[in-house]
Amino acid sequence: MTLDAPTRGFETRQRNFEPVMQFYAPGLKKWESQEWQPRNSKRFLPISVTGGACALQCDHCQAKVLKGMISVKAGENLFELARRLQAGGTDGILVSGGSQKSGGVPLLFHLDHIARVRQDLGMKVVVHSGVVSPLIAEGLARVGVDGVMLDIIGADETIRDVYHLDLTTADFERSLAVLAENQLRIIPHIVLGMHYGRFLGEYRALDMIARYPVSTLIIVVLVPLVGTPMEHIPPPPVEEVVEFFGTARQVMPTTRINLGCGRPMGEMKTELDWAAIDQGLNGIAYPAEGAIGYARSRGLEARLYEYCCSLTWAGDGESAYEQVTIE
Repeated sequence: MTLDAPTRGFETRQRNFEPVMQFYAPGLKKWESQEWQPRNSKRFLPISVTGGACALQCDHCQAKVLKGMISVKAGENLFELARRLQAGGTDGILVSGGSQKSGGVPLLFHLDHIARVRQDLGMKVVVHSGVVSPLIAEGLARVGVDGVMLDIIGADETIRDVYHLDLTTADFERSLAVLAENQLRIIPHIVLGMHYGRFLGEYRALDMIARYPVSTLIIVVLVPLVGTPMEHIPPPPVEEVVEFFGTARQVMPTTRINLGCGRPMGEMKTELDWAAIDQGLNGIAYPAEGAIGYARSRGLEARLYEYCCSLTWAGDGESAYEQVTIE
């Protein structure tokens, strides 16, 4: 294979990071490739604290994502569920759930249980918070969560029309600010094409995020889900997504940037994964067939992890779980 000349993004990442490409395969779904067969699909699992319920019913999801999560059952608390999962081989969890009308996931009741999961079980805990209040941010800092994930939306129209929230972009930036004030690891997500398949506010969201000390930026791409108002909406063009990859690398040259698990399948996935490597991103979740080999052809060492791509800490050398290697 003849390689193209290195892009500006690739050169930027080479100046600021070791020549390593990280690949992730958490137990959020069943996945394997010819290049990599994860050993423990239960190592990192998602939990919904609201079951299948969500007050917002956003046009892109309508709570369908929650169906793939493990629910906290009646009569069982989050700690008891985590202990049961740990007995089956799980050592990290994503605590998520449906949103309230305020835009946030109802986490307050579960904070003490999260503290016990961290302290008594020694498990990694990342939460998906949604919009964050000062009270929630202080509580998450108190119980020592490993990181906080949240979507950052850069267009008021998208907040109103897609998420059905009576909020503005300022509310999402305040979430970043309050998380930073509490010295939490911030793991913002930008969903490309969220406004019915077209870009609207993604670059503004990137600018907002760049003003704060985030741990890792996760980029995902709209995946139209069957049974939602966006079922027949095409994802944004590959060219626009690739251009965003390159811009993100330049705007945040020393911040880890990963391509997350949400992106279209098939040929587009392959194109995006190759582009993520070429544009200097640091990691890819559920890599397309051949992506690991392509990273190596670019002179990058491939490191494989069976956990969420949010759990990569910039600069502190922490390795959340055992690294998996392939021949």
